[in-house]
Amino acid sequence: MSLSGGDTLLRIAQALERLAPPATPKPDLDAADAFVWHTGPDRLQPVIAVSRVALDLLVGIGRARDTLLANTVQFAQGYGANNALLWGARGMGKSSLVKAVHGHALGLLPQSRLKLVEIQREDLPSIARLMTALRGSDARFILFCDDLSFSHDDQHYKSLKALLDGGVEGRPENVVLYATSNRRHLMPRNMIENERGSAISPAEAVEEKVSLSDRFGLWLGFHPCDQDDYLAMIKGYCAAYGLKIAPERLRAEAIEWQATRGSRSGRVAWQFFTDLAGREGVRL
Repeated sequence: MSLSGGDTLLRIAQALERLAPPATPKPDLDAADAFVWHTGPDRLQPVIAVSRVALDLLVGIGRARDTLLANTVQFAQGYGANNALLWGARGMGKSSLVKAVHGHALGLLPQSRLKLVEIQREDLPSIARLMTALRGSDARFILFCDDLSFSHDDQHYKSLKALLDGGVEGRPENVVLYATSNRRHLMPRNMIENERGSAISPAEAVEEKVSLSDRFGLWLGFHPCDQDDYLAMIKGYCAAYGLKIAPERLRAEAIEWQATRGSRSGRVAWQFFTDLAGREGVRL
């Protein structure tokens, strides 16, 4: 039995519909103040309890803290705000600051409907679909990409560039991007030098990737802390959790801990305090 041209086209259309991915369900943005973006299928998973510390516990990064908070409050109020790149030393509170600033801004502006949406670097190619889901909402969205970096053959940066540049449609006015990275230019220096040395046009070979960080309106640098800041962080944790200990003992044990780790940072300070609180019977 032969099929007419119309029947053939209908069957082809039906087959294509079966192959097409289902439409992304409209997210319930009132389910939480924070979400994680997943693909396969696309969805925003609510995060009921965000893992974060209070903003005033982040010691030694006062300038970055104040700048990012001011930018976030402006954004939550519907005013102009910049995408932000938090770069620098490991363990100095870059991702902690993003989460703490979001929570603090919610406390200052509880009616702002400010949402934090975490997106993984490997999911950047799906960013256009996420923008479609968020565009037009009366909520405000901070997209948060932690530990962002690219290798020399990584094409994910093109998706990020489209978000920062806006493309034809433009970045939705209710979306801003906060990213953290250990690298100021989002790619290793040796890869920058290698591409400069091997390319026909060395300047053009790396300009597109290196200039990616220039598209962030805010650059907030995080540098290794000194001993005074390290100890101040620990004292702040002790005060916040009500842990009482002799100052001389606290100082001696904290310095011994960082010596065994070979470094000082906010992360090392928290790890020491976690150990100390456990030994002293204080629940966190």
